[in-house]
Amino acid sequence: MRIVAALGGNALLRRGEPLEASIQRERVQAAAHALAPLARRHELVVTHGNGPQVGLLALQSEAYTAVHPYPLDVLVAESEGMIGYLLEQALQNEIPEREVVTVLTEVVVDNDDPAFARPTKPVGPVYAESTARALASERGWSVASDGSGYRRVVASPEPGEIVQADTIKRLVETGAIVICSGGGGIPTVLDCRSGRRVGAEAVIDKDLSAALLAQEVGADFLLLLTDVEFVQDGWGTGDAHAIAGATPAQLRGMRFAAGSMAPKVEAACRFVEATGKAAAIGSLLKADEVIAGTSGTHVSESVLIKESVR
Repeated sequence: MRIVAALGGNALLRRGEPLEASIQRERVQAAAHALAPLARRHELVVTHGNGPQVGLLALQSEAYTAVHPYPLDVLVAESEGMIGYLLEQALQNEIPEREVVTVLTEVVVDNDDPAFARPTKPVGPVYAESTARALASERGWSVASDGSGYRRVVASPEPGEIVQADTIKRLVETGAIVICSGGGGIPTVLDCRSGRRVGAEAVIDKDLSAALLAQEVGADFLLLLTDVEFVQDGWGTGDAHAIAGATPAQLRGMRFAAGSMAPKVEAACRFVEATGKAAAIGSLLKADEVIAGTSGTHVSESVLIKESVR
């Protein structure tokens, strides 16, 4: 099969861990070890999150005040290169017989997407309220409360086109493992006057972008990998139970956490609805079992809902 595997943020850094390069290397090596069995038997395209890494780059940019902070499209591109390098090296060490390549990937979004009028995606460091308000006034930012502090919030528009999709397909057809579209891809829009692509101050949801990527590269299977084995109906309640399989219609009748599982469920549903093929959400460390059908939540048009043991 041709598989698009989307790695959650836990592939590089677990919640609460420091942003040390050594820790990220360790996490990436574990991810590569989990993906290696798939790569030996299937065509593999890998995409990934970049939230903590973009936050780190934003902090570093803030620390150097002699120049204006770099725009988000550039920070996303930098994080794609950084994470791509770590994954590329780790996968090459696991599977030396295969070529591994990273593609910096632009994703076009609509200038008129309503998300630009309602920024919701937090990026960068946490500030005291007074500092956040001052930065918002000085730089034209939108800010919102986040825990005990405030953070900048930016637009999270719908992904519209994977610019390098054809290039990615050609590389996969040569036998290469391709790492691409990290962090949802580099956000770009078409300039109304010139018709040329330019960077956008936005962050694209990585799971929705993965669903579009899987469609555009002709994937047979979308694999959304995270740190839990199953999607749970009623998560966080005493009646929570894991779902082993469901149709998109069944999943759309349930509610999931907006900041974590909901985008993955939506991505799986979109891919299945658009292609008639299958998707699954499961544990990164059990990736091979998810593909084998013995672990994870599987989504297809034909499966009847199944629940695992409560």
